[in-house]
Amino acid sequence: MSTLERADDGADGRSSDPGLASDVLAGLRDIPDFPVNGVVFKDFTPVLLDHPLRSRIIADVVERRRGQVDVVAGIEARGFILGAVIAHELGVGFVPVRKEGKLPSAVHAQSYSLEYGTATLEIHQDAVSHGERVLVVDDVLATGGTLAATCELVERCGASVAAIELVLEIGPLQGREKLTRYDVRSTVTI
Repeated sequence: MSTLERADDGADGRSSDPGLASDVLAGLRDIPDFPVNGVVFKDFTPVLLDHPLRSRIIADVVERRRGQVDVVAGIEARGFILGAVIAHELGVGFVPVRKEGKLPSAVHAQSYSLEYGTATLEIHQDAVSHGERVLVVDDVLATGGTLAATCELVERCGASVAAIELVLEIGPLQGREKLTRYDVRSTVTI
């Protein structure tokens, strides 16, 4: 799973930055046996350290989604990093989707399975308004449980998921199959 299979090109079949996928792939670092034995974690932190590359990722999303969303929801924790900056650049609000027990007000909660266990995500019940278009942002799509749970939370608040933006998709784990109702865009699929 270390070779580049494809870069998603979005709805129009063209990437606004044709070298972005290969540059992102080169910037990732494999961490074997993290968080549990048998899992090869794709470490995104080297990409975050690379200011020009990080800026290109953000610009690519912003160019594609400008005028299409009212709010950005970032998934803890790396989705916070990109999501907040994307929201700022789009001129819209940002909503954190957090792990269980981290939000101080009334929440909606959704449990899900992931490749190495189970978890629960929460969103404030008043985080998004009825009818708002929400862009969901995270770093990696693996089995799809985290993103499916996030979409469920957004919809439970009465908003709609306008799209999902990711940096990396691990294709063999087939997470996209849990997200067939949504416009899913990943910069790199391995």
